[in-house]
Amino acid sequence: MPASPGPGRPVENFTLPGGVLDGEDTFVRREYRLDERRGTPLVLAFYPGDDTSVCTRQLCSYSSGLETFTELGAEVWGISPQDVDSHEAFARRYGLRIPLLADTDRTVARAFGIAAPGIGLRRAVFLIAPDGTLHWKHVSLLGATFQPVQTLARELAALKA
Repeated sequence: MPASPGPGRPVENFTLPGGVLDGEDTFVRREYRLDERRGTPLVLAFYPGDDTSVCTRQLCSYSSGLETFTELGAEVWGISPQDVDSHEAFARRYGLRIPLLADTDRTVARAFGIAAPGIGLRRAVFLIAPDGTLHWKHVSLLGATFQPVQTLARELAALKA
């Protein structure tokens, strides 16, 4: 398994299908490309599965904290192995306001060194700097907890310092 990118190193571009709730009713599907976010910070939140207890708490936390990320000029993408249909149902069920991307073959998880037998991928967060390099990362060993919005906000604020 390849090692995950290290801080200060360029992050390889990728494209994944996904979607985001636009208001209350519409789930807008499209392709998401990492390089389309160049020039602004990006939080990549890898999570093992839609509708699981810890993942639901994590994504609901990031969605309800969206203004904090927006104030720091950052966007948050959730990435897991489920397909876009599963992501749409998950987003609708919990009113998630962040894009959810489908890494069904775990190609991106492998590129980030977080693919894991049995669970699909390790819970991990990668903060991508505006220049496309890795600023900060956290990879969970067990995945029973997640990085809170406050920790991510602190690391994003450090990008502007």
